[in-house]
Amino acid sequence: MRQDYEYVRGGTCNLFVAVEPKGGQRTVMVTDRRTKSDFVAFVRHLLEQVYVTARRVHLVMDNLNTHFRKSFEDVLGVKEARTLLRRVVFHHTPKHASWLNMAEIEIGILDRQCLDRRLPDRATLVAEVDAWQQRRNTEKRAITWSFTRQDADKKMAQHYVS
Repeated sequence: MRQDYEYVRGGTCNLFVAVEPKGGQRTVMVTDRRTKSDFVAFVRHLLEQVYVTARRVHLVMDNLNTHFRKSFEDVLGVKEARTLLRRVVFHHTPKHASWLNMAEIEIGILDRQCLDRRLPDRATLVAEVDAWQQRRNTEKRAITWSFTRQDADKKMAQHYVS
């Protein structure tokens, strides 16, 4: 008897990832979508749960449409957004240079070590991601960045405006 496999899509979700490259810590949050309100909730979690005592939190991000101060104003209102973001400094990677974003490196590692198979449901995904995150944090797996400013100047020279 011949049997054919038929893939049944169980849904999609989004992963927000924050990396503290020298400290060897990362924070991963699984959300149903990647809307402005989801991103604001993730940053709020970072500020109010993870980096409670930090005077300044520097966020290096790509240029996704939700990764801007305006998202906070749209979701929270100007006054509350200003209050929440008083400790945040945004840094955006150049367009077409997401390889400069260390979170992208960590997402690649997460994908290879944890998400390289189909997971049956969201609960399993959350459990697997949490276990991976705990292991990486316990091991204090840092990112050693060897790409220098001079290397960037050579590689990105064609994109600079003189």
